[in-house]
Amino acid sequence: MAEQVQVTKNPMQSVKLAKVTVNIGLGESGERLEKAYRLLEELTGAKPVYTKAKKSIKEFNVRKGQPIGVMVTLRGENAKEFLKKVLSAVNFRLKASSFDNAGNVSFGIAEHVVIPGTRYDPEVGIFGMDIAITLEKPGYRVQRRKRKKSKIGPKQRVNKEEAMNFLRETFGVTII
Repeated sequence: MAEQVQVTKNPMQSVKLAKVTVNIGLGESGERLEKAYRLLEELTGAKPVYTKAKKSIKEFNVRKGQPIGVMVTLRGENAKEFLKKVLSAVNFRLKASSFDNAGNVSFGIAEHVVIPGTRYDPEVGIFGMDIAITLEKPGYRVQRRKRKKSKIGPKQRVNKEEAMNFLRETFGVTII
């Protein structure tokens, strides 16, 4: 007779969605940047922030500190809802090379009009965007907190396989 081994899942080893970061990088400021700001606000329901140039690039007429993009960070239910919409835009398929060994997944969308529920507005135009998903396990705050900061062991970090399994089970993503 074969013995049945009861496997108890440690709740501290469960992977969770920490945040979803959406970025539209234009490389220029002006009217087009304002349109991207309004579009990102409409898509996510959150207030975006401007990203600034880290250094001056004379060939592109970009000065250090000049706003050149917009981004927004979503957490909790807002992140899950937005992620479902965006993943359906890419047919719930992600490349294995989009995953890194620290629990992060990044992919891009060439045109925002492929996201379900959005329509093309000639006044706004078409924008592409980058989506970064950050996954973590409970207790990860120990590394980020201000007081009594400490290192985290390798078992407490999210690896590539765990990130792939989480997205497969939670959102039904196919990894290619």
